[in-house]
Amino acid sequence: MATNSEVDQEGPSHLQEYKDGNMERLTAPDFVQVAYDPINEVSFKDIIIDKKTGVSARLYLPKQVENQQEKKFPILVYYHGGGFCSGSAFSPQYHNYLKLLSSKACIIIVSVEYRLAPDHPLPIGYEDSWQALQWVVSETNNDAWLQNHADFGRVFVGGDSAGGNIAHHMVMKIGSSEGMKLVKGMVLVHPYFWGVERLECEIDKGGDESTSLSFDLADKIWLIACPGTSGKDDIRINPFVGCAPSLVGLGCEKVMVCVGGKDILRGRGRLYYEKLKGNGWKGMVELLESHGEDHVFHLFNPACDKALEMMKLLVDFFN
Repeated sequence: MATNSEVDQEGPSHLQEYKDGNMERLTAPDFVQVAYDPINEVSFKDIIIDKKTGVSARLYLPKQVENQQEKKFPILVYYHGGGFCSGSAFSPQYHNYLKLLSSKACIIIVSVEYRLAPDHPLPIGYEDSWQALQWVVSETNNDAWLQNHADFGRVFVGGDSAGGNIAHHMVMKIGSSEGMKLVKGMVLVHPYFWGVERLECEIDKGGDESTSLSFDLADKIWLIACPGTSGKDDIRINPFVGCAPSLVGLGCEKVMVCVGGKDILRGRGRLYYEKLKGNGWKGMVELLESHGEDHVFHLFNPACDKALEMMKLLVDFFN
């Protein structure tokens, strides 16, 4: 006989969810210690943005940037994925990928550590992310790396999965904030958008167990992360619903959307590209589809051909 403390086996793997609605985090993210990377020639350090909330970030500075005192370089403010409930800027997957991207693109990266649901349900993650972005673009931050080497006219915002969702909302907020300077560009990698009505590709792909992200999990994650939501057509998870702000309001000059051919979220990424391309937005938008690849494959297999292709296009995009 089921009790309120019985475990719900359908919950996300990193959380233990009980049938009475309570949850317990099972694992803490791995933490990569700060050190210089002599192979990729990238320095990195951790900074606290807000001591009260613990909002923090890991900064990456390539050696070729550090050695040039006269020239300024682009900045990428990056938001990690994990369904708003897991993941970390300090985890091995994000650390290893972003230090490589920093080195290849010759770009300063600020990888944001925002507070996670369900302990800190949305919109807290959005608020933390906005605070971090404001800190970067203020040009009055007290970080020597940014002050000495950053080109504040070339600020990019990006993220993957839930981090792509966050990046979208940050750039939309920039576009609607009076007096705030637009950012140069935005990168959405396998962004987590969802909705009540299934897209055709989602219906065709339904129940495919070969993918890392299931339809049931995509449904459930949003409800866990945002318990105050109006549902799967909440404008925060569905930017295409009728009452959502128009993408014309994006506060950037160019966008790159990356999707995986096997990812169940691919249709939403394609739709984002199509809506942006056809709605009168005056910026430049690109789409990269990595055929045969699953959700955030590049984090787990960064040396594969499709990940290298993505890396090359990102380097070109930032420069």
